[in-house]
Amino acid sequence: MSQKRNPFYLFALLIVLVFAPLSYSQTTAPKKESRSKLFEETTTDSDYLMAIEKAGEVMESAYNDADFDSASRHLFGEIKRTQSKLDLILASLKGANPNVRNQQMYHTVLQEIQTQLDEQNAAINLRNENLEKIKGRFIELRKDKTLMGLIKDTIRRKQFKREFANLRKKYRSTDSLMTKNQSVLNAKKRITVQRKIAVSNALITVENNLEKSGISMLHKEYPFLWNFNESIPKKAIKQNIGAKIVIEESVAAYYLSYRTGGLITLLFFIGLLAWYISRNIKYLKENGYAENLSDFNFKYLNRGVIIPAAVIGLNIAVVSNLYAPALFLELLQLLLLGFLTVLFKNKWSKVSMKNWLFLLGLFFTLCFLDLFIEVGFLQRSAFIIINILGIRYGLVQIKTLKDQLYIKGFFKWASIIFIGLNGLSILYNLFGRVSLSNMLSLTAFISLTQIVALSVLLKIILEIIILQIYTTRIKRGFEKIFDHESLSDTLKKPFIIVISYMWLVVIASNLNIWESLRSSLGNLLSHPNTIGSITFTLGNIVLFFIIIWIAHLLQKYVAYFFGEIDDENEENVNKRQHSKLLITRLIVLIGGYLLAVAASGMPLDKLSILLGALGVGVGLGLQNVVNNFVSGVILIFDKPIQIGDVIEISSESGRVKSMGLRTTKINAPNGAEIIIPNGNLLSQNITNWTYTDNFKLVEVSIEIAGEIDPEGINAIINESLSSLSSVNNDKASQIYYISISDGKYKILVKFWCSIYRTEETISSARQVLFSNFKSKGLAFSS
Repeated sequence: MSQKRNPFYLFALLIVLVFAPLSYSQTTAPKKESRSKLFEETTTDSDYLMAIEKAGEVMESAYNDADFDSASRHLFGEIKRTQSKLDLILASLKGANPNVRNQQMYHTVLQEIQTQLDEQNAAINLRNENLEKIKGRFIELRKDKTLMGLIKDTIRRKQFKREFANLRKKYRSTDSLMTKNQSVLNAKKRITVQRKIAVSNALITVENNLEKSGISMLHKEYPFLWNFNESIPKKAIKQNIGAKIVIEESVAAYYLSYRTGGLITLLFFIGLLAWYISRNIKYLKENGYAENLSDFNFKYLNRGVIIPAAVIGLNIAVVSNLYAPALFLELLQLLLLGFLTVLFKNKWSKVSMKNWLFLLGLFFTLCFLDLFIEVGFLQRSAFIIINILGIRYGLVQIKTLKDQLYIKGFFKWASIIFIGLNGLSILYNLFGRVSLSNMLSLTAFISLTQIVALSVLLKIILEIIILQIYTTRIKRGFEKIFDHESLSDTLKKPFIIVISYMWLVVIASNLNIWESLRSSLGNLLSHPNTIGSITFTLGNIVLFFIIIWIAHLLQKYVAYFFGEIDDENEENVNKRQHSKLLITRLIVLIGGYLLAVAASGMPLDKLSILLGALGVGVGLGLQNVVNNFVSGVILIFDKPIQIGDVIEISSESGRVKSMGLRTTKINAPNGAEIIIPNGNLLSQNITNWTYTDNFKLVEVSIEIAGEIDPEGINAIINESLSSLSSVNNDKASQIYYISISDGKYKILVKFWCSIYRTEETISSARQVLFSNFKSKGLAFSS
């Protein structure tokens, strides 16, 4: 058995000896390899999956970013709407009459379309740039070594066949979407570029038309009237009128849709104003004071609320739509004149009304010829006839209108402009300047009718203010009719400036010179000027003084909104309301000055220098001014005296009429107005008779002779005083017997009465006492 085992043992040993080194190397070598690969980059299936997932996320986000969002679709809608606007303007340019109003509107709209096209083009470029950035994301994927290595390794790529199929699907959808959207953007860009060219050409055409209509251009557009030969069939005239009506309606409808927001806002505020007026009138009617409105000489508010409010709104609409198309603006003018006609009905004389209607007829005919009749011999001859009638109207018939208006001063200038423009229109028409002639004719009639409308506007505004004052006073218990005529004369001055501006703007706009005037004036006011280290513009200086002027006007007129009148002398003055009024005036004034300084553009460092200089001025000679100002502020908030108080200071006494920031006015009993610096009021002792209430204890000395006892005398005195309404019977009267003898009494009677009616009450008391004692058969002396 041992022999059998030895060969096997030797064979086993041989195998061990032979394979032991190999086995050792195989067992030891992997240990060395694992130690070295810990610091080497290895790619696993997880890394490949992460790379594929990252690429999928890039393609997914690229697809989402490449797709058009709501803003892009809104942009495409704007491009489509811009196209419809441009098509309408281009069609109108070909068919409409070349009047200045339409050309101005075309010019404004074309400039806006040009701006819109620039913005749309920039938005398209931005989206193209975004697409290029999306392409850049795909290029960045090529830098992913893991993903690129997997793509190149055909054997390992088979393991991720499904993932690559999804990735390929995402890539194709994204690539297809980007290609499609790129072509859409290129098409939109091509359209915007073509439209920009069309807008530029249209602007050149419109500017040429406006230049031809300009007053500075003196070459003729058409042959002289006596050389003008034209024969147009009646059928052709009707067709032309129909075509122009369609064009003008389209342009007016477009402008109306374009200005809908502003017109609705205006309509809302006018409706609010109408409601406010009707509320005041309703309050007066419910309390039985509506009949008193006739005492204020109301001409328009007593005919209802809707028509006066419509007149206000239409006047504002005319001035705020300077670049509206001719049809839109002339319809506004005619509508305004229609409402005025309703107001004038039964108020004007028959002659004045007849002349007014004749003026409206001429204006309506002129508008129709300008809008719908082709320039030709018929139109030019009709314009000349209207101009001749207009000149005669200005020389003869216009006087009947002037007598009916509230403002007559402007009518002289309106008449001169009306006659002069009609005369110039005839000359230009004869010598071939048809566009300029038509423009001057329309301006002549608009200038005249507009001054009538603005005069009515001013009267309506003053009536609204007086109505507000009267309603407020009725609510406070003051039934007295105040001097409304002098108040109207005071209030109308600032409004005349506004109305003058509105009138001049309308005339300049119709003459096609408003834009150039505004531009020139804007350049003048905005031009920087330098004095030393200070840079300023004339516009800032003008704005500074305008704000100061408005602030002073507001603080002066704000009392009227509280129902306060300068000459009121009522007993039961609302002192709390006067205090609020003074604080309001102070706030308005300080706010106005601060706003003016801010609007002037003065730097804070320069302002500190100015304040330092002001401080030096105060130290040198403005102490009294500053003292009075500060004292006025203290009086307003501390309230030792208030408007309506009866005071005594030093040797002066009277009723406080007004309190300002520097001085206080006192009405003396003899009618004198005493002006006292506010500093003196704080530095001296003041006797305020009405600090707590408005009652004063007065006394009357009387002598009674006759058969009567003191109890009877007391009864007669108390009965007499209780019969007087001016005596405050809530406080008991006091009766003192100075001396008593047989049948003779010397008596001192003290009682309370309103301090504002002291002398009147004492006189009435003596009269009543005399009558009552005399009726008893007693001798009375006082």
